[in-house]
Amino acid sequence: MSVASEQSIAGVLPANATKERSRWQSALRLGRRYPRLVIFAVFLTVLLAICLLAPVIAPYNPRETNTQERLESPSSRHWMGTDQLGRDIYSRVLYGGRVSIPLPMMAVVISASLGIVLGAVSGFYGGALDLTLGRVVDAQLAFPELVLLLLIANVFRPNLFGLMLIIGFTGYTNTYRLARGQVLQAREFDFVRAADSIGATTPRILMRHVIPNILNPLFVTWTVTAGSAVLLLATLTFLGLGPQAGTPDWGAMFNDGLNNIRLQPWLMFGPGLAVISTAFAFFMLGDALRDATDPRLRSR
Repeated sequence: MSVASEQSIAGVLPANATKERSRWQSALRLGRRYPRLVIFAVFLTVLLAICLLAPVIAPYNPRETNTQERLESPSSRHWMGTDQLGRDIYSRVLYGGRVSIPLPMMAVVISASLGIVLGAVSGFYGGALDLTLGRVVDAQLAFPELVLLLLIANVFRPNLFGLMLIIGFTGYTNTYRLARGQVLQAREFDFVRAADSIGATTPRILMRHVIPNILNPLFVTWTVTAGSAVLLLATLTFLGLGPQAGTPDWGAMFNDGLNNIRLQPWLMFGPGLAVISTAFAFFMLGDALRDATDPRLRSR
């Protein structure tokens, strides 16, 4: 190997190592400055991992019935007690998380994708397209979200996957309005005008210059929307829409426990705590992201 090559490699390795070290230092500084961001991100990651590993962690089959152990109070054998069919509530809560967390997150991905595409196109082009999309969104916002979802769900009687699609395709309005407002500002930036003046196509301008610069506030909105989607899915399944009878789901389990709330209140404790803690973690993560990404808050 030549001396020049050795010198070039010796020069590259420290640069790469320094760059990698600076990234870790930036992440550590961010974590120290915004501990809530780390705490709730780790909490949600651990919660999702536990639910996905339910077949390994759960002590009982969530569908297994045992009438001799029905309505048992919490004990060392059944940490959260048993329901009216003798099924272990703790196991059912773990399996219910495999439905009640991933499905709302996928619904948020659908609504975020739809909202950012429609909002970016509407804000960038303006004119009749902006007016038409704006009136469609205003008409949808005129209906309470839960009422609209109940109407659609009662007409089509969807399964859990169908509920995810309905929540996704009806929950894009907040992302649309925020994305449109951000694009209206971003399209006036000098670098966007410069790209347009040199003949860059509109899709390229949107994908390379506009959308990457409006994502920070959208991340906050999507995180909060994920918490709302968890509550919304639990509400729909609580009202009897979605999974088949016997399928572990937090909303349906909460409904089952409501029938025996006076004599066996522990039936509602497990699924209720799971829904509240998950939604609260998403909301707090969104609040922490807002603090970390808002320049006005960072300057304080």
